[in-house]
Amino acid sequence: MIVAFGATSVDGPAYTDVVDLARHAPAWLDDTLSAYSTYGLALFAVLMAVGWWHARRRGAAASVAALAVPFAVVAAFGVDAALKLLVREDRPCRSLRVTTLEACPAPGDWSFPSNHAAVAAAAAVAGLAAVAMALSRVWVGAHYPHDVLAGIVVGAVAALLFMSALRGRLEAAALRLSATRLRPLLVTS
Repeated sequence: MIVAFGATSVDGPAYTDVVDLARHAPAWLDDTLSAYSTYGLALFAVLMAVGWWHARRRGAAASVAALAVPFAVVAAFGVDAALKLLVREDRPCRSLRVTTLEACPAPGDWSFPSNHAAVAAAAAVAGLAAVAMALSRVWVGAHYPHDVLAGIVVGAVAALLFMSALRGRLEAAALRLSATRLRPLLVTS
């Protein structure tokens, strides 16, 4: 286990500034960001499904690449979860004892790096929606800013490595899978 690196001194003031801003923000903004923080990952699942559906029109190789994205996301989540167990950083809402929009997760639900940010970055490879998800996790008080930055890096790197490893094998996988009952998953005709 790696001892957490004193997160309250790294970006604790930035965290408390964001949490204070959230506490004084209009209710509609807090409600919107809380909902996105809670349910936004479902949006990524929908976007992955839509991407796969459209990839089927471009051919089997594009479909295999689109179907690989959820596996890249799971790989990023696994790397992130392993890092959480190594670092074991307490949630900022526990360390700094602030009032947050969401209930503070239970002790042992570690903060660093952010799973939400890692999954979002893996799904969108650091796109605008991933950044919004990451920022929403600080807004609702669940993570320090450095947690979400680390989550973005972990998710993006894991997804890029996973997809890079697959890139050279797309055509072969597409040919192999197209000759099976899975063909309708890969192409429209």
